[in-house]
Amino acid sequence: MNSDLSALHPYPFEKLAALKAELTPRSDLAHIPLTIGEPQHAPYPAALEALVKHQLEMARYPATNGLPAFRETLAQWATGRFKLPGLDAERQVLPVNGTREAIFAFVQAALDRTRPAKVAVPNPFYQIYEGATLLAGGEPVYLNCTAENGFRPNFAAISPDTWRDVQIVFICSPGNPTGAVTPLSEFKQLIALADEHDFIIASDECYSELYLDESAPPPGLLQACAELGRDDYRRCVVFHSLSKRSNLPGLRSGFVAGDADILTPFKRYRTYHGCAMSLPVQHASIAAWQDETHVRANRDAYREKFSAVVDVLAPVMDFPTPEASFYLWPAVPGGDDITFTQRLYTDQSVSVLPGSLMGRPDSQGINPGAGRLRLALVAELAPTLEAAQRIRRLIERG
Repeated sequence: MNSDLSALHPYPFEKLAALKAELTPRSDLAHIPLTIGEPQHAPYPAALEALVKHQLEMARYPATNGLPAFRETLAQWATGRFKLPGLDAERQVLPVNGTREAIFAFVQAALDRTRPAKVAVPNPFYQIYEGATLLAGGEPVYLNCTAENGFRPNFAAISPDTWRDVQIVFICSPGNPTGAVTPLSEFKQLIALADEHDFIIASDECYSELYLDESAPPPGLLQACAELGRDDYRRCVVFHSLSKRSNLPGLRSGFVAGDADILTPFKRYRTYHGCAMSLPVQHASIAAWQDETHVRANRDAYREKFSAVVDVLAPVMDFPTPEASFYLWPAVPGGDDITFTQRLYTDQSVSVLPGSLMGRPDSQGINPGAGRLRLALVAELAPTLEAAQRIRRLIERG
């Protein structure tokens, strides 16, 4: 077996299950999970209808590059959403089976093992960034996202010696778990650093369509390129998905867009990898990407939940003002996120994810996720609000 497999950490939910293994929640309260970021809103109906309509196309092999109509749909959506001069649907867009699969595969294809291969990741983070790096023979560089820097990576803190070996920088905006949004100015600063040090910027933007201010959609990496006059999107790739946008996590549908000189060899890798998207899924995806009405309704539902939960928890917990995504990132009274998680489960039958399970200790031994919780507000309003009330009840009891 690949010896690098032994370097992989257990997934956060595996660690959480171990923390709860010998605990018994109250039997008089229904269990409410706020752990996994799996949307519970209704999936977009037209996408499901397209799956059925095109089901007989399961008899055909799909091409890695996807249907031309699908690529055109993706290019048009991204161009309009991020104010781009355009995207070449043949060379600058590639369908993928969700961002998780694509991010993992991308690192395997992009890292050059013939020289030092460091990958900078936000800390705390989506664990695929780290696992993909380790299995590609690379070394993760953890960039702490703390309240002091707006819960975003501080790239100015990276030394020139470290930059020399960095091949990929991962951005997650809006962030998981913090919900922080990277402004265009920071994207532009990072692009300048990529030009100086010759690394790829990989921007995970799978939460980009879940934002609380309808007049202020989160900017994206390609949008920053466009404002700089870079329509080749050099050194830049973005990852998008229908999982959160359209409540279709089981569809496993997304896309990668950006620098054609990066996507061309990545497509070659994927041809060998055997991960082409099935034709019915492509048709369902076209339907979802072409409609914005259901996405606006989805945002409205999340706004209502955020408003209700913030009203309940703000008097007893400190957290950054929600900007986007469907997570809340509160600090735990007393600072012990593990103990609080266990007490909350046994006393109030609510499951949350301790922030320390999503981060790694820095050189001083400080885990920037410690002392916080990730609350995934993915269920309908009533159970989500009930969970918030139970959390407050536990805090006020002390």
